[in-house]
Amino acid sequence: MNITGRLTRDAQVRTLSDSRQVVNFAIAINESYKNKKGDRVEQTTFFDCAYWISPRVAEWLTKGTVVELTGMVSARAWSGNDGEPRAGLTFNASNIKLHGGGRKSDGKQTLESGQTAEQPENKKVAVKEPEDDLPF
Repeated sequence: MNITGRLTRDAQVRTLSDSRQVVNFAIAINESYKNKKGDRVEQTTFFDCAYWISPRVAEWLTKGTVVELTGMVSARAWSGNDGEPRAGLTFNASNIKLHGGGRKSDGKQTLESGQTAEQPENKKVAVKEPEDDLPF
C-alpha cells in the first residue's frame, strides 16, 4: 500500500523496553471532491506512522515534509485514561521517499552504515537501503 502526505510534526524516536527503536510520526492527506449537490468538499485524513528499520531517518522527517510511504496498515486497541475502549490504525512504513517541503538539507547525507539519502536537483530525496550480498 502506498500513501503520500505531509508530516504534521517532527518525527520522534522511541526506545522500547527490549531496546528496539521505532520512529513515530504522523502525516495528513488532503483530498477534495464534489458531492452530489456539486459543492466542493475538503477532507483531511490523519495517519499515525511507524518506521522500524532505522532510527536515523528521523532527522529527515520534519514537520511539513511531503513523504511517500510504502507499507501496511495495522489495527491497535487500548483503553483511554477515562477507561473507554479506543481503537486506531497505524501505517507501518517499510519504505520512505522524501519529496521536500520540510527543513532544508544540503545534498547527500549518510543515514546509517551503507544507507544514504540523496537529494537530486529536483529536490526529491530517496532513502536507499544497502544492497546485501547473497551467498547464492
